[in-house]
Amino acid sequence: MGKLKQAGLICAGMLGGILISLQISALAEKETRASLPIEELRTFAEVFNAIKQGYVEPIEDKKLITHAISGMLSNLDPHSAYLDADAFKDLQVGTQGEFGGLGIEVGMEDGLVKVISPIEDTPADRAGIKSGDLIFKLDDTLVKGLTLSDAVKRMRGKPKTQIKLSILRKGEAKPLEITLTREIIKVQSVKSKLVEPGYGYLRVTSFQENTAASVAKHLGDLYKPGQLKGLVLDLRNDPGGLLNAAIGVSAAFLPPKTLITSTDGRTPDAKHQFYAAPEDYLRGTRDDFLKALPAEARSVPMVVLINGGSASASEIVAGALQDHKRAVLMGTTSFGKGSVQTVLPLPNNTAIKLTTARYFTPSGRSIQAKGIVPDIVVEESANGTSAMRLREADLEHHLENDRDPGSDKAAPAAKPQSKAPGAAKPKGASPAKDDDDSGEPPMREIASKKDYQLNQALNLLKGLQIMQGKPSS
Repeated sequence: MGKLKQAGLICAGMLGGILISLQISALAEKETRASLPIEELRTFAEVFNAIKQGYVEPIEDKKLITHAISGMLSNLDPHSAYLDADAFKDLQVGTQGEFGGLGIEVGMEDGLVKVISPIEDTPADRAGIKSGDLIFKLDDTLVKGLTLSDAVKRMRGKPKTQIKLSILRKGEAKPLEITLTREIIKVQSVKSKLVEPGYGYLRVTSFQENTAASVAKHLGDLYKPGQLKGLVLDLRNDPGGLLNAAIGVSAAFLPPKTLITSTDGRTPDAKHQFYAAPEDYLRGTRDDFLKALPAEARSVPMVVLINGGSASASEIVAGALQDHKRAVLMGTTSFGKGSVQTVLPLPNNTAIKLTTARYFTPSGRSIQAKGIVPDIVVEESANGTSAMRLREADLEHHLENDRDPGSDKAAPAAKPQSKAPGAAKPKGASPAKDDDDSGEPPMREIASKKDYQLNQALNLLKGLQIMQGKPSS
């Protein structure tokens, strides 16, 4: 019991993880001791002793305590978790943009592994794994009874080895069996392309250590042929990442010292405002990579694409650009993860990932369990349909939106429409065929001509050029 108490008082916060992280202080030891529920701890000790004495097979103390900690955290909300040594190491490596496995962001629901999002251009993505899939068997091992950490361990492994996933998918009458080959996952978080003369496309797939610097480099490359008339920032299916990376990407498009986001929690360190300033997006003594950014990047007409797979850090960027009226948001309502996780290291190279605060857009909006509603709602296909996606409000034990109670039950504020207002149908376009209406935009090809939402974003940018009396290609 002493070890549990000692672990609960550890306060070495650090930025890291697949989701947004923020350093936070622990409560004072005196306050913690005063709040310990003695009767409940006595019950815990009795249950612990009963298991030790009477369970059908002997169990190590370490295993029992680990399961107790894991259950305590996993029942708080979908994003708090206990990280054993392997999971903690994977988390640290993942923020650098390279890790081993299948390429799936996962959570736990009703004892099954639930796919939050496949990572673009990974074995899971190429095999057709979808958001909302429930994995009930890994090879011949049932997931029921495994912790999320145990399940992730089984999915990871040496490159070129295979694993069979048995999946329940909404709309499918029978379970699916998909065999994947593990590989080293190297995530290129930023991609760009000059889609037409004067019109740039910038895609951010996740927010890692070097994402903001990479955005600055890609913007510089897009401006080399000449001035841009419009820019599309694509944040669709971006599950998020590091907070400082989100601030850096936002700062690339906003004036210096502009408020990007604020956080609020129970402790003083959880209450903070973050600005488009080097001290908030740089780490250590790194040079300010935004100094070499073309000045026009902060004023070029922009459209930001979002959808139900845009979560966490990507929602911070989208919310900041929307609140400051820097860009038009287009697509469908985002995922709705408005909480901040802190990674607190523990002894033996383990850690806990604990939800410590909520974050808010510059105007004070909370998107928790609500998401960001785009300015112009455009579905993913010409027929006005989008893929069914898992959202924060669908996750068990999700945090409520404290500034907009009941928002997780509310309908989107904007009415979906198949076209942006005033957008002309592209020349030579033919009616969409039913067999092309998959609800999934063709994202494996960067800036695909078949990408309906991207085409509508370009139409809007060209329309803005015409309205401003400027020639457009």
